[in-house]
Amino acid sequence: MTAITSIVRMWTGAVRTDDRDDYVHYITGTGIDAYRTTPGNLDAWLLTRDLGDGRTEVTTVSRWESMEAVKRFAGSEPTLAVFYPEDDRYLIERDLHVRHYEQRG
Repeated sequence: MTAITSIVRMWTGAVRTDDRDDYVHYITGTGIDAYRTTPGNLDAWLLTRDLGDGRTEVTTVSRWESMEAVKRFAGSEPTLAVFYPEDDRYLIERDLHVRHYEQRG
């Protein structure tokens, strides 16, 4: 049996491509920083993908020691996405829920 080595948390949204760089700067200083400073976080990334239609997809990926560590960041409802005050300014699409995966091996 392969042991669980971490919990991976993923969220996806979209911004206007013209806002991509500003949003990356903003979310790095809010969400990514909050991930990285929460006890039990192993690492975090911000991924972007230009869709070619004026939208850029943004995905955050973070790895955690356990679901309890995720709850330290996300609260008692860890499947709900966490948003920040300026998100409404940038996001034109957003997942309201996150996906959690068990990393094994």
